Amino acid sequence: MTYSSLLRGIRRTLDEKEEERLSPRACLSRSGLRRETDDDIEQGHRQCFSVDSDRILHSLAYSRYIDKTQVFYLIKNDHITHRVLHVQLVSKIARTIGRLLRLNEDLIEAIALGHDIGHTPFGHDGESFLSDLCEAHHMGRFLHNIQGVRFLQEIERKGRGWNLTLQVLDGILCHDGEIHSQSLGPVGKKDFRALALEMRQKGEDPSLDLRPMTLEGCVVRMADTISYIGRDIEDAIRLGLIRREDIPVNCREVLGDTNGKIVYALVEDLVANSLDREDLSFSAHVGSALKELKEFNEKRIYQDSRVKGETAKIRRMFALLFEKYLEDLETGNQGSVIYRGFLEGMSGKYLEKTPPAGIVRDFIAGMTDEYFLGQCRRNFFPETSPDFF
Repeated sequence: MTYSSLLRGIRRTLDEKEEERLSPRACLSRSGLRRETDDDIEQGHRQCFSVDSDRILHSLAYSRYIDKTQVFYLIKNDHITHRVLHVQLVSKIARTIGRLLRLNEDLIEAIALGHDIGHTPFGHDGESFLSDLCEAHHMGRFLHNIQGVRFLQEIERKGRGWNLTLQVLDGILCHDGEIHSQSLGPVGKKDFRALALEMRQKGEDPSLDLRPMTLEGCVVRMADTISYIGRDIEDAIRLGLIRREDIPVNCREVLGDTNGKIVYALVEDLVANSLDREDLSFSAHVGSALKELKEFNEKRIYQDSRVKGETAKIRRMFALLFEKYLEDLETGNQGSVIYRGFLEGMSGKYLEKTPPAGIVRDFIAGMTDEYFLGQCRRNFFPETSPDFF
């Protein structure tokens, strides 16, 4: 027996054991559905959703998490949360919840690692600026969860995509942690046609509350909120925006006044109220306190004028870069970085279905904060020249 056949046998055994080990409500690895047959997976030793985690980890979009803003941009502080840390926290918290509820941790990890991969530079502000530009060019709204699916399925690997499972892509699309949920349950079966339809519907109506098809996807969505709510408070305290005693009294009494206490209280309550149930649910008093805390963060942190001080400048730079790259495409400026750094080697399928403004959207959406600023400096700031005499 060869090593490869031995390892495939172990994988099959692991798949079979899931039925005994996991909850009847869990999504089994053998249920993973891909758009295209993938012989490398069928003949390999890794379980289905574990493959997706690896593919996301090795994507170029994942590597760019390292310098993407979570909330506070243009701030030089090594201890402020960036997107890469947030994603790791979501993964850890979600896997903890999944383990306690006997769900598929591989599926949870894959969704968690990929859930924010469509985010623009400069967080939700950047998303808003790019969305306005997309609408002005008749492409509809820009939403990071839709873009995340597009990056992984249509843009990565020079337009070939990663051929991820429907369950993972669905979890990424439906991860809206900003929408408050007292309880959340899966909607059941979907297919790739349903995924495409939901992407269109969400683009037309960003307020549409899409629910995941798996309980694992619901866990990631809840964990998204759990991971950022207290962490953003700690960052705001560190930056002097708020004081710990500013946290509403009811929230402090129910959830605690530190990130650690808040995470522990929310995870404990969610698991205790979700055991052997078809959905996930917070208790009434904890869910109410969480909603109040989210409203506090929105008013006292996210909308603070000190956080928004450079917003107008960033908005203007988005517009300038967008028009610069669009002009480069329309004039065929092969020396432009959008050709050399993005389109070189891109598949004909991507080029055929994506208009010039859409190519610009995808290029800017994938930038890190620092790369974006570097492009602005290179294109719009004058450079000193050597002496002529």
